[in-house]
Amino acid sequence: MVVKPGYKYTEVGVIPEDWEFKSVQEFAAVKGGKRLPLGRSLTDKPTGHPYIRVTDMRPGGVEPGDIRYVPDEIFPAIRNYRIRIQDLFISVAGTLGIVGKIPPEFDGANLTENADKITDITCDRDYLLYSLSAERIQNSIASVKTIGAQPKLAINQIEAFRIALPPTIAEQRAIATALSDVDALLGGLERLIAKNRDLKQAAMQQLLTARTRLPGFHGEWEVKSLDQITSRAAGVWGKNEPGKHNNRRVEIIRAGDISQDGRLTATAYRYISNAEFNKAKCDLDDLVITTSGNGLGKVWWCDGRGDIAASNFVRVLHPYKRDVSGKFLYYALRTVEGSRRLQEHTATSAYPNLRPTFFSTSWIPVPPLREQIAIAAVVTDMDAELAALEVRRDKTRAVKQAMMQELLTGRTRLVADGSGHV
Repeated sequence: MVVKPGYKYTEVGVIPEDWEFKSVQEFAAVKGGKRLPLGRSLTDKPTGHPYIRVTDMRPGGVEPGDIRYVPDEIFPAIRNYRIRIQDLFISVAGTLGIVGKIPPEFDGANLTENADKITDITCDRDYLLYSLSAERIQNSIASVKTIGAQPKLAINQIEAFRIALPPTIAEQRAIATALSDVDALLGGLERLIAKNRDLKQAAMQQLLTARTRLPGFHGEWEVKSLDQITSRAAGVWGKNEPGKHNNRRVEIIRAGDISQDGRLTATAYRYISNAEFNKAKCDLDDLVITTSGNGLGKVWWCDGRGDIAASNFVRVLHPYKRDVSGKFLYYALRTVEGSRRLQEHTATSAYPNLRPTFFSTSWIPVPPLREQIAIAAVVTDMDAELAALEVRRDKTRAVKQAMMQELLTGRTRLVADGSGHV
């Protein structure tokens, strides 16, 4: 392999000549956490001794919403297993490889036995955080998950992780700062997405229950059942190969193909007859709803794509076009009341099923068609804004991954300013 001047070849590829390739144990110490004594448990009451569990950990940091505490009388027995703000944590059991730092308010918190702390760090801490979060190390951690029923990341495995290190703390810190800026942008986008989701849910609750009316609309709403405003059709499964009669190749929607947020994430190609297709097809503005298994009640609004049909694990709802907008009905089924009715009419068993009473019971407030269309348009616009934000977030994530590949291997070097700082 030809290596350009100023670079050298290592086991992870080409890095700059002045960078070093070191194992974690050469510039840090790895120490385990500690469980509470047998028979003792954490408390919700703040004691001054927070306890960080894997469930509290998020990539980069800690989610503070559900922190538990060590009782005062137990703290002396585990006081030596605390983590400080200058350390990093890494989860080693359950969900492996979550790497992050402790916020200042949890400085000195006790650390679960299912995580280790990386302490006495002599490189830039945040540079190490990003290096351990990078694809190469995370892929190595992922390989541990396939070993045994309850995989655990051992201390000596963490100590052996090898990191490409720039020669100065200043360059390490500059790289970490650049990546941190992207993280800040991602965090802002995540908060904006969460805020817009909440606004959308609030708008749906108001508009789909007539608590708030759009300008120009008046009059009473009628409460109807799904059977009054739609016709219902069962799906088909089809064949993997074409036959004499099953010769139409279509996309089949299975229960697992619909996400909880109403997206169609996959389909399966099958061969069915024209008669079966006419029975189970999904036309523009129809709805597909899952009626059995885990996650039943998920709904997809048919967007008009051709040659798509429902499987026998879902049902197609064909709205009566003179009475109801499918898009309005889609949002009505996704309200809080829709979720409550779903639970009320689910037959609880080893394999849950949606009872026919879900369709025959009158519970959906239905305005005149023109008002339905206007309400659906408002919520659709909010969906579009959310989708645009999610696309922007996903693109920013991709930019961050590309930056990590470039900056953490030295393929791209940050330029020093006139003062000699990076």
